[in-house]
Amino acid sequence: MQTVIIVIHLMLVLGLIGVVLLQRSEGGGLGIGGGGGGGFMSSRGTTNLLTRTTAILAAGFFVTSLFLSWLANYERKPSSIINSTSPAPISQPGAPAAPAGGLLDSLPKAPAAPSAPQAPQSK
Repeated sequence: MQTVIIVIHLMLVLGLIGVVLLQRSEGGGLGIGGGGGGGFMSSRGTTNLLTRTTAILAAGFFVTSLFLSWLANYERKPSSIINSTSPAPISQPGAPAAPAGGLLDSLPKAPAAPSAPQAPQSK
């Protein structure tokens, strides 16, 4: 289900990008205007068609975005950091804590650095 919605969402995105690029900008840009002449796709008719198409694709994009975010939250299971299944270990008061053996403890020890700078020795 989620894959189908994502595919529809991506098709809406590509369509919206294409329709926005076809629209006539203030300077002419990439618009498909073509001169006057009252043919099938006149300048005014093209503008109205592209504006309506942009609005429809934008509404579809908005709806699929909301649905995908709702779907992602719906599948997430709630968790709490307060109610844990295992209680924290309780140590005795005054007893030294045992060192935790971690990754750093398993690394080899580095050689000790010299205490003062040494002059080079010639052979």
